[in-house]
Amino acid sequence: MAQKNELKEIAKLFFKLGSIAFGGPAAHIAMMEDEVVKKRKWMTQEHFLDLVGATNLIPGPNSTEMTMHCGYERAGWKGLFVAGFCFIFPAVVITAIFAWLYQKYGQLPNVEPFIYGIKPAVIAIIIMAAYRLGKKAVKNMELAILGIITLVVCLLGVNEIIALFGCGLLGLSIYLFKKNTSNLKSFIPLIIFQIADPSKIGVFKIFLTFLKVGAILYGSGYVLFAFLDSELVVNGWLTRQALIDAVAVGQITPGPVLSTATFIGWQMHGITGALAATIGIFLPSFFFVLVLNPLIPKMRKSNILGAILNAVNVAAVALIIAVCLEMAKDTITDWRTIVIAIASLVVVFVFKKLNSAFIVLGSAFIGYLLTYI
Repeated sequence: MAQKNELKEIAKLFFKLGSIAFGGPAAHIAMMEDEVVKKRKWMTQEHFLDLVGATNLIPGPNSTEMTMHCGYERAGWKGLFVAGFCFIFPAVVITAIFAWLYQKYGQLPNVEPFIYGIKPAVIAIIIMAAYRLGKKAVKNMELAILGIITLVVCLLGVNEIIALFGCGLLGLSIYLFKKNTSNLKSFIPLIIFQIADPSKIGVFKIFLTFLKVGAILYGSGYVLFAFLDSELVVNGWLTRQALIDAVAVGQITPGPVLSTATFIGWQMHGITGALAATIGIFLPSFFFVLVLNPLIPKMRKSNILGAILNAVNVAAVALIIAVCLEMAKDTITDWRTIVIAIASLVVVFVFKKLNSAFIVLGSAFIGYLLTYI
């Protein structure tokens, strides 16, 4: 009975987050940290950071995999599947509706006035999460320096995965230097993305294509679109305009950006294509988290792996800050967005117990009103 109640709690929480979590992985993780660490105390801040750091080192959508980790921590493997499914489901349904409208009418409905207000509020939510996580991640001066280096190289355009692995290796080097040992082992993942033979694509091929992408995708959702351009557009399976519109759907829908696979699959093969693409792209994440989660406490107990994890945790916070700064540059462009951003910052730092859902919804309404001033 206890586990049944826990599964219901997990389902309600992650369905809610999947319905209101705008702004990409950094914002999603910020909302999760607020819900599962600060409010519900399912785990410590340190363990949450370990999960964020470890998740950044495996392929797949980071925020979706974090929901699975949180579910696993609360109710084992059943919690993992419930959390992942409930977080993905709202985004997939909303995206499927957009896909149907797009196929029927050839354009997307205008929701920009609402998104206009949501984006600045999301930045405020991310800043609060980075502040809380940063306090726990920066344990000493060496880690602070590693975090600053990672932030700078990310802002200079260095790939985020290179920055993460590089920071982890620097952390290991510092640890080994302190221990006066010269045994430095490193590894660099090499991924070769090969395009299948061009031909008419069926449902099974759609599934395999998106399964491959889900199994090797590192980085932001924009990397996904680069993969799909070379995999689908070049082969003539999808028009570039449809891919561009899929990017737009990713921006205007809550939840994981990988739910755009639903939109793309629908354009390629209707509802069966949408299901094949959705299952294919998310399936590897369930497997990766199921394997990884039990290993994280063992990693923390190892001095060498713990040093790497500490460095990666700091790098993860630096990445969140870098994403936040890039978002601010593109989002805060006039007095309206400045007002919403400042108001949201005040709310998240003064009213710390206020649910982030109210901030998102309230900002959407204010943004809608201000666009007509």
